[in-house]
Amino acid sequence: MALWTLSFTDFMDFYMRQHENYKELIWMLAKTDFKLRYHGSVLGYLWALLKPLLTFAILNFVFSSVFNLRNVDGTDTYSLQLLVSLMMFYFFAEGTGAGMNSLLSKSQLVTKIYVPRWTIILASTINATLIFLMNLVVIVFFFALKGFMPSLAAIGVFLLFSVFIYIIILSFALITAPLYVKFRDLSMIWEVLLMIIMYASPIIYPLVTLPVKYHTLILLNPLAFIIHFTKESLINNHFASSTQYTAFISIVLGAFAFSIWSYRKMAPRIAEDI
Repeated sequence: MALWTLSFTDFMDFYMRQHENYKELIWMLAKTDFKLRYHGSVLGYLWALLKPLLTFAILNFVFSSVFNLRNVDGTDTYSLQLLVSLMMFYFFAEGTGAGMNSLLSKSQLVTKIYVPRWTIILASTINATLIFLMNLVVIVFFFALKGFMPSLAAIGVFLLFSVFIYIIILSFALITAPLYVKFRDLSMIWEVLLMIIMYASPIIYPLVTLPVKYHTLILLNPLAFIIHFTKESLINNHFASSTQYTAFISIVLGAFAFSIWSYRKMAPRIAEDI
């Protein structure tokens, strides 16, 4: 039956059934990606935890012991701040990399059968989210080990910022996934940019170690804003102002709206470019 002959009730039933099918497809693709990623490795899923933990152990030793950043703010919470920052950065790095590569890595699925391309992109970003959720266990463990309990408001801010990181990841993926099937140099360029973003964000160092005149410029970067105020809220129970939140949310949601517009423009040519 054609859609224009359906009643409103029939149309809503049709829409919900289609939506449910997409949910199942996205979840199946995400689970498959997650399983294949660690298939054949001896440690399996433990690599999702070991990679950021090994980086954390090295950086924590170098910058807390050698450069003595552990007491830069008068407290000995540098290790907790570094751990939270790295986990959030790895979420961003893993998600953007997987999202950008999603359509090309499943080129046969794109060209042989019809599935909405956005479901493939969304599934790849959910796969990165599953890894991040596993890493949350490590964060909780270290906070408990240190005997440090953040406020409920701080935990709420952390969870909210985690959602915003995902929105940023999805925005990036919607723009770059269609571009990457045509311009393969994007992956190399993004690797370099990720390194710049890491050192331009207050991950290894607290923002307070930089001259105040640079703070506003650095916090224009949404990831730097998230990382800085996540640490500030969890450790010092200090939150951004309403003006800062408004500007941040406007930038993120504006970028998300642009990514949807951009994806719709490029989507019809994806199969041809592959």
